[in-house]
Parts: sequence; structure tokens; C-alpha cells
Amino acid sequence: MPRIVLASSNPGKLREFGALLADSGFEIVTQGSLGIEDADETGLTFVENALLKARHAAQASGLPALADDSGLCVDHLHGAPGLYSARYSGNHGDAQANNAKLLRAMEGVPEARRGAFFIGVLVLLRHPEDPAPFIAEGRWHGRILTEGRGTGGFGYNPVFLPDGYEQSVAEMDDDLKNRLSHRGQALALLREQIRARGL
Repeated sequence: MPRIVLASSNPGKLREFGALLADSGFEIVTQGSLGIEDADETGLTFVENALLKARHAAQASGLPALADDSGLCVDHLHGAPGLYSARYSGNHGDAQANNAKLLRAMEGVPEARRGAFFIGVLVLLRHPEDPAPFIAEGRWHGRILTEGRGTGGFGYNPVFLPDGYEQSVAEMDDDLKNRLSHRGQALALLREQIRARGL
């Protein structure tokens, strides 16, 4: 079974990837279990950051590396929090503060202008110098609620209402969320590429 290092230390993402990759046919090891620190995210796009993270993990581990970069883009805020979704409030990974800041920024904005989408970009490098990486992108459209709802998931899940649903992401069960999510979409596309090209 091929081993792949997952280039993330985010506990929420690790749980999601664990479920999404359970039947992938790969042995997934986390970079933390190999003593690999997070890469510096200095890119200006989600693709660049995912590439940086995958290359860093592949170089440090000697294994193929899978990385994602993801975030929430809000139309009314010209795409913010975007690349800075995890540290929107100033403290990296403080979901409660990030959500509170987002809700303040959206106060008084009518429903028709509360559109947003989650974006997830996955990059799989076969080795650090891989000139033709696997790259897949998923987008999950919806709108920003006026207050948080639900306790499941992580990040902005309580304030995001997906198009066509009455539940916030934080109110959804994991199976439904993983099937619909930006990360689930990107992983399905990535699997198609691997089937077509081989690892």
C-alpha cells in the first residue's frame, strides 16, 4: 500500500481527510507523526500555498505528499477572509473569534448580498521536484448566516449555509458534509486524476 504524507497539522482537516481517504488504498501518515513542522504559507493564491506545503512535506519525508489550502471567500468582502481565513481575527485557528469578526463585518448586509463560497485546492506531489503535480479544486457555494448555528465541524461551518440546504454546515452530519464539501469535491477530482494517470 503506497504511503502518502498529509501536509497538515489542523486537527479538523485531519479528521475530515481521515474519513475522506479511508478507502483510498493509500496509507496516510501525517506530517506531525514524522516530526515535520508546518510550511510557511507565503503564496498569493490557494494553489501556491498548497504547492508550498506539499513540497515542504515531500522534501522532509521523502514520500509523496498531499496538501490542501482552503478558505472562505465572501462576495461582499471582495473575497475576504480568503487566504487569511484561519487567521482572520489575528490569532491563527481561533474559529470563534474569526466567526465573530465575520458576522460583525456582515452586519446589516441583506440576504441577497451574503453570497460566499468555500474553496479547497489539493496538490499531490510524487516527489519534491515533481514537475507535473496532481492539482484539484472544489468550490462549495452558499451564503453567510446572520448568526452561528450548530456545533459540528470546525472553522466557519456554523455561519455558512450551503445553497439548496436549510442546515448550516455545522448542523450537517459528517457523511453529508464530506460528500458536498469543497474538500470532498476536490478529492473526488484528484482520485479521477490518479486513476487516469497512476501515482
